[in-house]
Amino acid sequence: MTEPLPLTAEELLTTTRSVRRGLDLDRPVDPELVKDCLRIALQAPNGNNRQNWRWIVLTDPALRADVAAVYRAAFHDRNAETLQRLSELPERTRAMMSGARLLAERLHRVPVLVIPCIEVPDGRLPEGNQAGLWASLLPAAWSYALAARSRGLVTAWTAVHLDREREVADLLGLPPTVRQGALLPTAHPLRTVFRPGPRRPLEEVLHLNGWQSGRS
Repeated sequence: MTEPLPLTAEELLTTTRSVRRGLDLDRPVDPELVKDCLRIALQAPNGNNRQNWRWIVLTDPALRADVAAVYRAAFHDRNAETLQRLSELPERTRAMMSGARLLAERLHRVPVLVIPCIEVPDGRLPEGNQAGLWASLLPAAWSYALAARSRGLVTAWTAVHLDREREVADLLGLPPTVRQGALLPTAHPLRTVFRPGPRRPLEEVLHLNGWQSGRS
């Protein structure tokens, strides 16, 4: 296993960013390093320890290109109107959207694409609140992102391709009982310094002992 970076737990948790612009598209990523990160991810909690997760790791250039083409189409379908008025958006929103568009345009060049999946009976997602289902996959996906950061890699959390999930499933030969939960482009970074991202103050989102009367 690759020696981890000298990060405290707090540094790791507060500086694991979704990196869209700063991906090194020319430096290969050792598949064994990705496997190391996934072994760590498998320690995440999941319902009844069923471990119904499955992990698709794409390194083949042709497959990456095919998936990236679907992703790009889904991205532009979802954001066409916003992209047309990009100059009118607040600076922070404009920067984020520009980075997302750049990622979509270059996704085929990212060395590794990781798609966390979960096996679901009949392939049908439950009606109503699905938190219980995805709680058995998404914590592990985030653990993968943290492990990647700790070993000098960066990721970008995205799920845009799920707008065309079936197309990607067909490309990868996924059975109908396997549903995708995210897509994590993985690469070495072009920079090594990362800081906490802009977030709303805790006081704006904290509710104590209820919604109204307990608002802090």
